[in-house]
Amino acid sequence: MAVKRILQLGNPLLVKKSSPVRFPLNDEVKTIILDLSDTLEQFRIENDYGDGIAACQIGSLRRLIYIIMPTGEFTGVMINPEFIFQSEQVREVWDDCFTFPGMLVRVPRSEVITVSYQNEIGEKKTIEATGRFAALLQHEIDHLDSVLAIHLGLSVDALMTRDEWIRIGRPE
Repeated sequence: MAVKRILQLGNPLLVKKSSPVRFPLNDEVKTIILDLSDTLEQFRIENDYGDGIAACQIGSLRRLIYIIMPTGEFTGVMINPEFIFQSEQVREVWDDCFTFPGMLVRVPRSEVITVSYQNEIGEKKTIEATGRFAALLQHEIDHLDSVLAIHLGLSVDALMTRDEWIRIGRPE
């Protein structure tokens, strides 16, 4: 329905846990879902990157994430997403976030995960994700649990600007 302002690092809503969404969806939640879609699409147009957004990033403490994976694994809303499985096999990735634009943080992410969620009509679904998609889902679900990527940084040396990351060849 509208492109919303994305909250920035330091906003207290970003470090509050999000509440579950009840079914059937009310008009307020349906509007938030549309706002997430519109906001993510606009961010992608303006910045040429961005695959997911959590409701808390636009000021709503609801367990909603919206994903647009360019590789086709998933597009749409995940309602009340929860981890069912996270592999012990972990890889380090450069994680970026709309809430701290221009900065990346080196964080550990499980290589394989399984997530349960509900769709817009309340059907329970599960999805397995690997690699980049797994890292994205972990990032967005962390938002719902009041965890930011900067909280997971591996060390004080685990920060880099997006411009420098691009300049040196987008290292893994």
